[in-house]
Amino acid sequence: MSPRPAAPAVVVDRVACTGHGVCAGILEGAVTLDEWGYPIVHAGVEPDPSHVATAVTLCPARALLARRSS
Repeated sequence: MSPRPAAPAVVVDRVACTGHGVCAGILEGAVTLDEWGYPIVHAGVEPDPSHVATAVTLCPARALLARRSS
């Protein structure tokens, strides 16, 4: 069994984000919302890569990005 691939880093485009909060619902623990409903990405928490892909796809403002380290 091969090890699980490293999760991509979750990045929020703060200009594009409109605070829907979909990302926090999908990436529970890795993303929380501030008092205005905007996401806070927590460093050091590795969400499941498939959840990251889902959150990026479902972000209504297209403000969520997944970046792999090189």
